[in-house]
Amino acid sequence: MNQITTIVLADDHSLVRDGIRALLETEGDLEVIGEAANGKEAIALVHEKKPDLLIIDIRMPEMNGIDAVQALNSAGTAVKTIILSMHDSEEYILKSVSAGANGYLLKDTDKTEFLKAIHTVIQGGKYFSGDISNVLVNNLLNPTKEVQVDGKQKSIGAHPFDLTNKELQVLELVLSGLTNKQISEKLANSKRTIETHRFNLMRKMEVKNLMDLSRKAQEFKLV
Repeated sequence: MNQITTIVLADDHSLVRDGIRALLETEGDLEVIGEAANGKEAIALVHEKKPDLLIIDIRMPEMNGIDAVQALNSAGTAVKTIILSMHDSEEYILKSVSAGANGYLLKDTDKTEFLKAIHTVIQGGKYFSGDISNVLVNNLLNPTKEVQVDGKQKSIGAHPFDLTNKELQVLELVLSGLTNKQISEKLANSKRTIETHRFNLMRKMEVKNLMDLSRKAQEFKLV
């Protein structure tokens, strides 16, 4: 008989947790022993239940998933962690890895890959789905910012804004006059994801309109 892997789920949407639990309960070697709606609850459950694995979302109230993973690793907790998120943001991915997550999957991952990730992590490995792995490899190979737009690599000058490669792509396309919808189609991301990147651009560069964004981008040779 296979050894049972115990799991705690953390997501602020109960329907999401129900779906994941239902999927996992079809496997004889996986058992969900606790559920949390935020990072603080997840940490408390991990300390109380001592599961083998924590599957956790990023954006939750009270404490987000990345901070929860960081706290658990800083405390020397033995639990393995997989981030399961709808966000393919480079910023989230790199922060998750830095926090010590053992895996990162998108919520549209199919069952086969999801189970493969769980078993890989439990056996001591790391698991990042294809798109996520590409972000990690690109970041490793391109520590200086380089962005691809329309199939061409564009080197970016040094700047103090800590923009991700995806944000730099969006910046280039915004300043070329494309709408959020057009950018989402070009980058194969949802319109909501592009809106989030655009919001983060404005926040990080401390501007409030397109004119100031363009001026600052030219000042720091981002375009």
